[in-house]
Amino acid sequence: MSRALWCVVPAAGRGTRMGKDRPKQYLPLAGKPLIAHTLERLAAHPRIAGLLVVLGAGDEFWPGIGTLQGKPVHVAVGGAERSDSVLAGLDALPSAVDAADFVLVHDAARPCVRANDITQLIERASDAGGGLLGAPLRDTLKRAGEGGRSLATEPRDQRWRAFTPQMFRRGELAAALRAVSKDGRAVSDEAMAMELAGFRPLLVEGAEDNIKVTTAADLALAEFLLARTA
Repeated sequence: MSRALWCVVPAAGRGTRMGKDRPKQYLPLAGKPLIAHTLERLAAHPRIAGLLVVLGAGDEFWPGIGTLQGKPVHVAVGGAERSDSVLAGLDALPSAVDAADFVLVHDAARPCVRANDITQLIERASDAGGGLLGAPLRDTLKRAGEGGRSLATEPRDQRWRAFTPQMFRRGELAAALRAVSKDGRAVSDEAMAMELAGFRPLLVEGAEDNIKVTTAADLALAEFLLARTA
């Protein structure tokens, strides 16, 4: 597949675990808002045609970015859940993006994604009908019980950590997200919605430093990694 893809970036979350005066995607990171690093990484990739950023209603922190690297940056208003926001982004994509076209979805709080990983995902998942970046689980996995006591050691074979970007056809992903919304089912990522719709997304191994910033410690780690990843 040679044509460039649009990327939907859900950024409607509040990031309350940070305990700050603004959503985590707008916290300062290496001299600019976290989301700016994420969008710049995505826009710099030659296979990405444009960005569709999904904001929360009444977002007062969005800096009004209209273009990056000469590529368009559009915005839409999201919903209460991530799946609602991604669906809003899919619906707001330019009409030139057909239902059969692949679209990327990437977390606003993952600023360290590597260009080569995006390339690998696009090349491998397009042949597989869709997929996502991730990494096999390497740590020993425990099941906790009451009082934080370890009850058992769980098998880690065939267990993966899911990252973004995730890549699916626009029409198929939109239909899967509408179905889970109609059924009242909560999904943690786009791949879960596709799994529930009967698809089997391809897992494409990517760098484990493609971290999602959730805590203050993650923010410090992201600043360290940004200087060393490309």
